[in-house]
Amino acid sequence: MQLFPIPPVSPRMRPRTALVASADRSFRQRLAHVLSGLRWQVREAEGGAQAWAEAEASPPEAVIVDSWLPDLDLSEFLSEFKGRFPEVDLVTAAGNIAAESSRGPYRQELLYALRHCQETDTAAWNSAPAIENSEGEIARLESAKPTNAALALPIPAPCNVAPTRPSAPAGAGKTISIQPGRTAQGVEPNPSDRLPELVGNAACMLEVSRRVRLVAPRMTPVLIEGPTGSGKELVAEALHRLSTRSRKPFVAINCAAIPEALLEAELFGHTRGAFTGAVQGRTGRIEAANGGTLFLDEIGEMPLGLQAKLLRFVECGELQRVGDNETVKVDVRILAATHRPLAQHAQSGGFRSDLYYRLAVFLIRTPSLAEHPQDLLLLVEHFLQQLGRDTPVKRLDEGALAKLAAHDWPGNVRELEHVLERGVILAGENPVLTLREIDFGLSVN
Repeated sequence: MQLFPIPPVSPRMRPRTALVASADRSFRQRLAHVLSGLRWQVREAEGGAQAWAEAEASPPEAVIVDSWLPDLDLSEFLSEFKGRFPEVDLVTAAGNIAAESSRGPYRQELLYALRHCQETDTAAWNSAPAIENSEGEIARLESAKPTNAALALPIPAPCNVAPTRPSAPAGAGKTISIQPGRTAQGVEPNPSDRLPELVGNAACMLEVSRRVRLVAPRMTPVLIEGPTGSGKELVAEALHRLSTRSRKPFVAINCAAIPEALLEAELFGHTRGAFTGAVQGRTGRIEAANGGTLFLDEIGEMPLGLQAKLLRFVECGELQRVGDNETVKVDVRILAATHRPLAQHAQSGGFRSDLYYRLAVFLIRTPSLAEHPQDLLLLVEHFLQQLGRDTPVKRLDEGALAKLAAHDWPGNVRELEHVLERGVILAGENPVLTLREIDFGLSVN
């Protein structure tokens, strides 16, 4: 059923040009497909600077800008672009049109194209914006909601799944039901794009790999958000590996694991005698990462006082060791990670908003295991292969796999890895893991 009428297009209408500015290749392609059907010529830009250069070279009739730009502040870009190109219809992905162009001749077609794209885009972290329709009313496009029905996961015959043993429960059949979470259906899955560190062919996992590939070659700071155990450090390591700094140090520090009194000296270093016990000077983690990448894990746990000192370093690239009056220039790329919703944390005053905006230039979210349950078999296979490097690779019977599938995995992928490692140890010389070896560590048997 067609939700929105296709605007009439005159066969004699001369080709018009639309410029789509977005770091999201999938969004650009979907929008280009719809606009091409409306007889637009479409040019694409990966960011604000490229969009500006394209418009300078040949001004288009319309520009559609994504709700976020990787290289420029969106509000400043919109204001300056409208001043420089007043005749161009400037539209954001949220459906907002500048007042000067709100009566433009292409308004209906542009809004139709946006609506069509958003109706077919159900990416897990794409919000559904309010869009003004041609009658001036507000139409709320709801993103697809996850169904309550269980996802039937058929069990193929991979090398690590053994036939059911006689002792397996009668309920362990050929199909396992897993309660699904949200998945990024808006991205066309292409398993060949998956990074080796990020195991999973679900669309939400492929989106993580895509974002890593997009931003890795740049110096752009990246904030990685996701629940505990979802692989945030793996994402950071992949960003470093694919960057131009891959031959330089990758230095990680967990801001929640070091006492507040020692964290400053650990980050910035200290001189001899700077505090009790400082019998000799020491280079800090930031300075140790010079030329490479600094990964600040659990940045949301950093004390506010220390955030101010980190902010100064982020702004000017200079640090001052504890107990020293001299400043040191250091060249590092900063990656940060947190399990908290850091934007909300900043709004409530628990985190400095100015530091947040400097760290969250590009955002990558790692999904919980509940959001991609279809990857369970692939992850089990991966971890059993890793655990079998020095010993014969273990296998799972269907009863054991059914027990894994029924678990809700609050600890995410890390918990799955630990459960399998514990099972391999409990199995001893037995080549097959059964129900008895699958222990979630919730109780002592």
